[in-house]
Amino acid sequence: MYFKSLKEKWGITSNVQLIVIFVVFGITGSLSVRLGKPVLDFFQLDPQRFDALFMGTFLYWVLRLLIIFPVYQIFLLLIGTLFFQFKFFWEFEKKILKRMGFKRLFKDS
Repeated sequence: MYFKSLKEKWGITSNVQLIVIFVVFGITGSLSVRLGKPVLDFFQLDPQRFDALFMGTFLYWVLRLLIIFPVYQIFLLLIGTLFFQFKFFWEFEKKILKRMGFKRLFKDS
């Protein structure tokens, strides 16, 4: 079953922990999308500013993703901590950052 392989891959044994992890991912994703507009408004980035540019809509969405991505990562750790899953999400974050080229920031254990 798919959940069994996820539990093995993530190194967890409890179905409850798996459900909590899914809930944390869901809350974090929803919160990041919801807070995306205020963050972009803070930086005064709205889609109308990109209308005159070549591929303006595409550039707007790329920029939005680049801004929201770090916000998502921070929320993932914060919300994971609230659900007592900091260790899991910290290891998850380190994997993501290592794959993005930040290997030297983390010592391999």
